[in-house]
Amino acid sequence: MGTTLLEALNVRVLGSGEKFLVLAHGVGTDQSAWQRILPFFTHNYSVILYDLVCAGSVNPDYFDFRRYTTLDAYVDDLLNILDALRVDRCAYVGHSVSAMIGLLASIRRPELFSKLILVGASPRFLNDNDYHGGFERPDIENVFAAMEANYEAWVNGFAPLAVGADVPAAVREFSRTLFNMRPDITLFVSRTVFNSDLRGILGLVKVPCCIIQTAKDVSVPASVAEYLKNHLGGRSTVEILRTEGHLPHLSAPALLAQVLRRALSR
Repeated sequence: MGTTLLEALNVRVLGSGEKFLVLAHGVGTDQSAWQRILPFFTHNYSVILYDLVCAGSVNPDYFDFRRYTTLDAYVDDLLNILDALRVDRCAYVGHSVSAMIGLLASIRRPELFSKLILVGASPRFLNDNDYHGGFERPDIENVFAAMEANYEAWVNGFAPLAVGADVPAAVREFSRTLFNMRPDITLFVSRTVFNSDLRGILGLVKVPCCIIQTAKDVSVPASVAEYLKNHLGGRSTVEILRTEGHLPHLSAPALLAQVLRRALSR
C-alpha cells in the first residue's frame, strides 16, 4: 500500500475532547453512518472515524482477498490506526462486525480500551445445537446466491429489511453505501462474517462492555445480547433500544446517542 493506512482508510479525528472515542462502522456502510451521532460527542471527545477496507469509500485496490479472509486483518488495521495516532487509551463503539473486531483487539491490547460498546453484535450468525444465531446454513447460502445473481435487486430487498424501522431516509442511506461497494467484495466479506464463530474467544475479553441491541433486529435475535453478556469475561451490561432494525445509528440516532452517552459515563 503506497498510501499510508490513515489516508487509505480515510481516518479522521473530529472534536477537541481530551478523551478518545472510536466509532467503527459495520459491513455495508462507511464512516458516514455516524454523521447523525457525531454532534452528540465532538464537544467532549476527540472522535476517531475510519472506513473498513471493504467500504465503498475506500479504493477497492486496497482490498487484499488473501489477507482479509478472517477478522484478524481488520483488527490489525484498527490497532495500526490507533498506534499511528498515538492513542494509548480510548472508548470504542463498534457496530455489527466492528463490535467483534473491537472484542478481538481488546484481547490483544486490553490496556488500550477503557470500554467497548457493541451495537448489533453477534459472535455467530448461524444456529448451532443450543445456540440461536438467527440463520440456518441454507438461508445464508440463498442470500449469497441472490447477491451473486443480481446485486441491485438484492440491495433493494435487503436494505429495508435491515433498517427495519419505517425510516425511508435511512433505507436510502444504507442502499447508497451498499451500492458504493464492489459486489464481489461485499460477497467475500459477507461470507467471512457469516462463516465466523467467535463464541470461543468471548471469555478472554476483560474490558467492560455495554451491549446495545434494538427490540427487533432481522440480523441478530434478542437472545444473542444475553448470550454475549453471559459469556464475556469482563463486566457487561445490556441495553435494549425501543426501536427496530440493525442500524439504529441511521434510523434512530438521537435514541442511540442517548444510550451511548449513558454507557460511556458509567
